[in-house]
Amino acid sequence: MRWYLPADDMPTTWFNVVPHLPAPPAPPLHPATREPVGPDDLAPLFPMALIAQEVSTEPTIEIPGEVLDVLRLWRPTPLVRATRLERALGTPARIYYKDESVSPPGSHKPNTAVPQAFYNKAEGVSRLSTETGAGQWGSALSFACSFYGLECKVYMVRASYEQKPYRRVLMETWGASVVPSPVDDHEHPGSLGTAISDAVRDAASHPGSHYSLGSVLNHVLLHQTVIGQEAKAQLALAGEKAPDVVIGCCGGGSNLGGISLPFVPDADVRLMAVEPSSCPTLTAGRYEYDFGDTAGFTPLLLMYTLGHDFVPPAIHAGGLRYHGDAPIISALVKAGRMEAVAYPQSKTFEAAVTWARTQGTVPAPETGHAIRAVIDEAVAAKEAGAEKVILFNYSGHGLLDLSAYDAYLHGQLSE
Repeated sequence: MRWYLPADDMPTTWFNVVPHLPAPPAPPLHPATREPVGPDDLAPLFPMALIAQEVSTEPTIEIPGEVLDVLRLWRPTPLVRATRLERALGTPARIYYKDESVSPPGSHKPNTAVPQAFYNKAEGVSRLSTETGAGQWGSALSFACSFYGLECKVYMVRASYEQKPYRRVLMETWGASVVPSPVDDHEHPGSLGTAISDAVRDAASHPGSHYSLGSVLNHVLLHQTVIGQEAKAQLALAGEKAPDVVIGCCGGGSNLGGISLPFVPDADVRLMAVEPSSCPTLTAGRYEYDFGDTAGFTPLLLMYTLGHDFVPPAIHAGGLRYHGDAPIISALVKAGRMEAVAYPQSKTFEAAVTWARTQGTVPAPETGHAIRAVIDEAVAAKEAGAEKVILFNYSGHGLLDLSAYDAYLHGQLSE
């Protein structure tokens, strides 16, 4: 069962959650002075349009027509009911998912890559540098840069660079240059923190270049809210008033923010972040100011953090291997508006394989975390005899992550 929206019904504004937060966001701090940063401090890295979005308190922000034209290549994405999984679990819960795997790069990431490339091109920037974990973000930015004629340099976390060679090939097909990170230590498995350091250093040393970030920052989560806005309209088409719980995997917070932030004003809707137990930022981290990268080049953000020098194990869900989390997501968890749970890698792959053998599609390892929580929620509904409505974000496919499935299926997966 699928529900589609016509292309003309795609959201034309982004939903800004900032007016709905429990308290105004804490300002980023300058890495040298520890004073709040201003636009001039961020201008070497970001275009002014994105800087304005980063601090905006407007309830909605208009999506440029040129951006909508590209997004309509795959948006609106379908809302699908997972009826086969429901039957397999014997649950009275109704499980719906937003299928973001239908984008050309295969994940939710182009929702922000396209506007970021657009705004940089409009400001005269000719080149972007970025980090990527599992390669979903790097693929998305490579795709977006190819549409706007921008050069793209991607620093891919070394563990994922070695685990997922076809992600690199996908990025190179769209014209990007990809290198493993950290660039100065070939024995280091890398982390998103080290890759961000490499990318920021690169942008600062190349004239005409800016840095682009695939998660964490306010403007990134803002761009992703097309997901949740579409889901609200599609749930209404399905005859549902509202979900009981909205679930998303969480590394930096972009896909979770995209599906959940439009539901923040709906007080009766539970919001759930799902993270790996090997990188338990929200469930075991400290809520404090910390750098967004390992080297300390970036502003400090108030967020849940494991420490900017934390190096997570080389799990296959490379997109979730980040020491911190989005300040918006962190604030919602701190205020109790959002829940957070963590699972070991084997449990998430168990859920992902259950999904593949019932629903038919192969999810990304990151998405498997959300599916694990969905299954647990559905089983709890069965035990309680409750007709719960569960909504989650199917953030990407796993067709370029099959080495991870191979390791799981042959008992070679470590925690």
